[in-house]
Amino acid sequence: MTSETAPQVIGLQWLDWVLIVLYALSTIGLGLYFSRRTKSMQEYFTGSGSMNPVLIGVSLFATLLSTISYLSVPGEAAGKGPVNQIAILGLPVVFFVVGFVMLPIYMKHRVTSAYELLEDKLGLGLRLLGATMFLALRLVWMTLLVYLASEAMTVMMGLDPKWIPIVALITGVVAVIYTSLGGLQAVVITDLLQTILLFGGAILVVLTVSWDFGGLGWIPNTWHANWDSQPLLPIEDGAVSFKLRISGLGALLSSTIWYIATLGGDQTTVQRFMATTDARAARRALATQLIVGTTVTITLCAVGFAVLAFFEHNPEKLPASINLKENADKLFPRYIAYHLPVGVSGLVVAAMFAAAMSSIDSGVNSVTAVVLRDYIGRFRKTMITEKQQLQFARVLAFSIGGVVVFSSTLMRFIQGNITEMTGKTVNLLTVPIFGLFFFALFVRRPSRWAVWAGVVAGTVTAVVIAFSGPLSYMLFERFGIQPETLGTEFIEITDKVTGDVRKSCNDPISFQWISPMALAVNIAVGWVGCVIARRFTGSATTSRDSTGQ
Repeated sequence: MTSETAPQVIGLQWLDWVLIVLYALSTIGLGLYFSRRTKSMQEYFTGSGSMNPVLIGVSLFATLLSTISYLSVPGEAAGKGPVNQIAILGLPVVFFVVGFVMLPIYMKHRVTSAYELLEDKLGLGLRLLGATMFLALRLVWMTLLVYLASEAMTVMMGLDPKWIPIVALITGVVAVIYTSLGGLQAVVITDLLQTILLFGGAILVVLTVSWDFGGLGWIPNTWHANWDSQPLLPIEDGAVSFKLRISGLGALLSSTIWYIATLGGDQTTVQRFMATTDARAARRALATQLIVGTTVTITLCAVGFAVLAFFEHNPEKLPASINLKENADKLFPRYIAYHLPVGVSGLVVAAMFAAAMSSIDSGVNSVTAVVLRDYIGRFRKTMITEKQQLQFARVLAFSIGGVVVFSSTLMRFIQGNITEMTGKTVNLLTVPIFGLFFFALFVRRPSRWAVWAGVVAGTVTAVVIAFSGPLSYMLFERFGIQPETLGTEFIEITDKVTGDVRKSCNDPISFQWISPMALAVNIAVGWVGCVIARRFTGSATTSRDSTGQ
């Protein structure tokens, strides 16, 4: 064990900062290099459709992991328990559905925007709905990325939380610069470097804690007092409880549905598959992503156990403001900054923030593809030149960066730890977007109004569940309905920046049920609507008229 009298190293050292700056400059250099090689929009968005599937799979993993997952998995394992990791058991189902059912359809059409597929079966209106929902989802996702990366940075540098907006500004500016330079090829190469560094950093944390303990004594052999009750089934006091924050079944269903919906209906992932040569190569990319993702997730869960044990045995190394349970999300970044060897900390921090940049880069790249293909390209009578399109992409990147940075300052009002925040955010529109593809690809003669009804119903379901706590409090304020009537109770929420305290209610329905319930409602309402349409009209109107609408 480290002696309690040993002097405390204060955050990152000069060597760490040198490595962080050098890494940032190298990624910008790669962006410059590939920007000069990129001559067409096809190269910018899909790398000419001939990229190595293994590299694409690693890039896909890095995009989906991001800084959020890198912090949330250890935080969840340390502060709540390991049951959430049962979700990896659903990955074979994900591989079969996406790899053998959906990818052959996508690769056959070779679309630039995934939402092009929707127009033929569902009409222009639903195509634009899917594209618009994707834009909203990705903008919110990138906003959350900037905020959480900035929050982690303040922990690592020992700054007051009031510095979060400033750090977010710097993060956003760097992201915009990188985004405006590189295309998909630059993203894929930097994603490979980031994955190596991120995985290496996680391994180093496990090794250094093991060295401190003189072995693997940090591995828990009993249910830790820090962890919540996490049964395999959502049953509490002998009855089914959707309020239970985490259950094995909830984690499995939520993760499996989210993966299928994201990999099968999100432009960011579909665009990656389009960068490969055919369906077989796309499946190799998918398999690579799932294998790397599983390996890293298990490792990050072990990291959570390791840092929990380290700080539990070395409480003097934690400031009074950080609690082992309530602030478990901060344990991993603090260990990186204060307890990894000098230089190694800098590399891991650089990779962590580069991962955030990469996810933002991927988001902006896919957003640009959708805007150009689904809006400008769809309605513009005279097509703009390749050079003009590239120029527009760069202007759009700066615009999106400004919106994302400004919006990130509002994220501090969201209740819950990182896992809850991301679980609510990514599931609001992911499943409803996938619902569009479900009816377009797998339902014969779908009714447009029925699909609209299904999407609206699914979205409303997701929003109600995600914000069930605040909605319960609103019902109390407006109509005097007591929280207990809705299965919840009052809580106090502290603003992470100002310290102001406001009242709300706990969520009566866990975030884990957003995607399963939203998907069930979406498909049920849409399916019933299609049946009714066929019964009363004889057929569903799906073919486009002479105007293409």
